[in-house]
Order: sequence, then C-alpha cells, then structure tokens
Amino acid sequence: MDKSLLDVEQPHSMGTTIIGVTYNGGVVLGADSRTSTGMYVANRASDKITQLTDNVYVCRSGSAADSQVVSDYVRYFLHQHTIQLGQPATVKVAASLVRQLSYNNKAMLQTGMIVGGWDKYEGGKIYGVPLGGTLLEQPFAIGGSGSSYLYGFFDQAWREGMSQEEAEKLVVTAVSLAIARDGASGGVVRTVTINKDGVKRKFYPGDTLPLWHEEMEAVNSLLDIVPAASPEPMVS
Repeated sequence: MDKSLLDVEQPHSMGTTIIGVTYNGGVVLGADSRTSTGMYVANRASDKITQLTDNVYVCRSGSAADSQVVSDYVRYFLHQHTIQLGQPATVKVAASLVRQLSYNNKAMLQTGMIVGGWDKYEGGKIYGVPLGGTLLEQPFAIGGSGSSYLYGFFDQAWREGMSQEEAEKLVVTAVSLAIARDGASGGVVRTVTINKDGVKRKFYPGDTLPLWHEEMEAVNSLLDIVPAASPEPMVS
C-alpha cells in the first residue's frame, strides 16, 4: 500500500460544484452534495447552501471546515447588524462581510463562496468571493472543481431576463453536467430560489438528473447490471 495514503498531514484535494444565477425577479443557487477527501467520499448528501439571513444564502466550496466557520461568523455579525438597524441586511452587506473575513484570513483559509439573495433596495444579486477574498458582483457565478467544465456551457446557455423556471432548469442542468464530468462532484442536486416572495428549496435525487454522454443509468445494485452466471452443478 502507498504509505502516503496513511499520512494524515498529506494535503487532500477537495471538490464540489456551486452555482449562482440571477433571473428576472430573484436568484437561484445550486450545488451538488458530495464532500470528498482525496479519493474518499466523506459525505454523499451534504448541504452546501447555507442560510445567512432570511433573504441571503451562501454556497460553499473548498475546505468544508473553513467555509462553515466563515458562514457561522457572518451569520452572527449579520444578526447583530439586523438588531442594530432594525431591518434585514442587504445582500451586498452580507457579501462584504464574507469578503472581509476571507481576505483578512486568506493565508489560513481554503474556501471559495458564492453569496446570493434578494433585498428591497437592489433586488436579486449574486456575488462571487473566490479564494483570496475578492468580491465580484456577477449576473451568474460558478465555483468549485466542477466549474472548469461549465464556463463554455454558461457562455452559451445563460441569458439576461430569464424566468424563474428557466433559471432553475439551467442550474440543475449545469450541476448535473459537472457531476458527469467531475469526479469530485456527485450525489444529489439542491437548489434555493430567493425572490420577493421568500425562499424556496428544492431537492433533485441523483436518479432524476439528466444523463450526459456515456453515463450509465442509476441502479440500486451492481447485480442489476451484471449478468448472473448459472451455478455449475456440484460433482461428487
């Protein structure tokens, strides 16, 4: 056995696919559910879309521990902010806090995040906060290891002024494409739609996602696809 596999100090590759898309009236966030540690799948059904406030959510990629602790700090600060001002924080305020924590601790954090939400001042907004703590307002944002396979797809498929149904379909299609191409992305697809009417979560099991190229259909057991050989008679 390769001794490096037993070294707990060895750096591990971490992969995921996260997406944020604006549409005419709000935003749609989406993510896969595979948490990997190198070649080992640590969690096949994790939730990578975390609530910050009632109207703002964040998609997390990179180190799960780093992204979770940043989310916890930002949620705490936004709670204090809401109490002091007497009104919900805007999406830009939430994204700025994520950026500040990411930038000030960039030497220790390995995480990229996408902040999305809706507020009464600017409507639906998407902000990307990649590794290092840059803040980028974008009409759509993609992150994680699966994003490498999606840039060309989004250049062709995304358009301004999409409806909610079109945006949700785009996000699910894009995440399923990344799952097909990226070994570190997988599991199910979760989406969060945020607009003036509130928040709606949706869940798409793996066996309901579109198949790409030479993907095999989901099965419950390998016995379903391996032809069973008839047992040879015992000869005394």
